[in-house]
Amino acid sequence: MSALDAAQVQRFVEDGFVRLAHAFPRALADEGRAILWRDTGCDPHDPHTWTRPVIRLGDYAQGPFRTAVNTPVLHAAFDRLVGPGGWRPRGSLGSFPVRFPSREDPGDTGWHVDASFPGAGSPPADYLDWRVNVFSEGRALLMLFLFSDVGEDDAPTRIRVGSHLDVAGRLAPFGAEGVAIRDLDTTSDRPIALATGEAGTVYLCHPFLLHAAQPHRGRTPRFMAQPPLLPARPLRLEGPVESLSPVAAAIRRGRDQRGQAQQTQ
Repeated sequence: MSALDAAQVQRFVEDGFVRLAHAFPRALADEGRAILWRDTGCDPHDPHTWTRPVIRLGDYAQGPFRTAVNTPVLHAAFDRLVGPGGWRPRGSLGSFPVRFPSREDPGDTGWHVDASFPGAGSPPADYLDWRVNVFSEGRALLMLFLFSDVGEDDAPTRIRVGSHLDVAGRLAPFGAEGVAIRDLDTTSDRPIALATGEAGTVYLCHPFLLHAAQPHRGRTPRFMAQPPLLPARPLRLEGPVESLSPVAAAIRRGRDQRGQAQQTQ
């Protein structure tokens, strides 16, 4: 099964993400959302019980979640973007930050990329000291799984289109050691896209794509998982570009663009 055509792959390299509508059935989203509602401790029919802007729920591996992340269309897309044999199958969908309509600041809306591995002296509990390197060690893709319908007012994740190229260039000088997330330059004037769509939509994002949460200004709570796709082997950046995976090709483009810009200064 082919999930992505050549134009979609090219947009992934240039923009840093691809949107797959109906990547998993709405029925699975409904089943999973019922489990998540139960664990929030809130009443889905009584907004008076929605007292916090965000509730973070732990790793979910029940049937609806395992099935949602392992549909044939998603496996085909993973093969296309990361390369056959380049990723590890998931048995769960990780954590869910459930966002509720609220005037309160959720306190987690900064632009960032997700860290992948701890440094030699990183405190285990200090996630901001975890690192990311130009080889995207420990992370093949960032994925956004919509388990509810998400409109523009429903706290959709914000995406800086094309920012993965800038981040690749910024990471290149640090080599395999990488840089701590707190020290990574996340400034960007790239245009913003919103991760909206119907339940069952999945955004497959380059691991270097800058993204951010935002307050919920709508009426219906937003349920979304954001697990990584884990790599099965180190990422290869050298060799003919046509032999590279789209994830690697984008990194090399960003790295080389930075190098060319420095040479002209």
